[in-house]
Amino acid sequence: MTSIVFSRRNLLAAGGSVLAAGVSGLLLPARAQGVAPTLSMPGGANNYRKGAPIVNRIGKGGFVMSGTVRRAGDGAPLAGQRIQIWAHTVEGREEDQRSHGATLTDKNGAFRLEMPQIIPIFGQPHGHLAYDSGEFKTVFLRPIMRSAKDTSLEAHFVLQPA
Repeated sequence: MTSIVFSRRNLLAAGGSVLAAGVSGLLLPARAQGVAPTLSMPGGANNYRKGAPIVNRIGKGGFVMSGTVRRAGDGAPLAGQRIQIWAHTVEGREEDQRSHGATLTDKNGAFRLEMPQIIPIFGQPHGHLAYDSGEFKTVFLRPIMRSAKDTSLEAHFVLQPA
């Protein structure tokens, strides 16, 4: 028969084991089952225009902005969600109305909008995207391109209910 001796050292070791098992064995799988919401990025809302029109293309096109929109928690694709896109391009500054447009996600939660080539402003080529329809919490993104020569940029949203 084995006897258990409770000493301060055994108690601390047992507590540490429970804590380690709790963190690695219990909490992580729970997080892995859920899809965390996307947080707004600093500078993402710069020059945002509420209610930008839904368009087929911004300007003459040539650059593709695309991505997906999913629901936080289960990761289900969200159809019919409005994504506004704007950037500093070869045809206009990011504060110009003509540099803004919006598109809707398809049944798979995917969106795509063609726009003029993005050029650097403040030394960084970047785009702006916003979800702002109200059903979910507003998210502003400002993804930076690896190179000003890139001809496409992807951004993905995971939205949480408002």
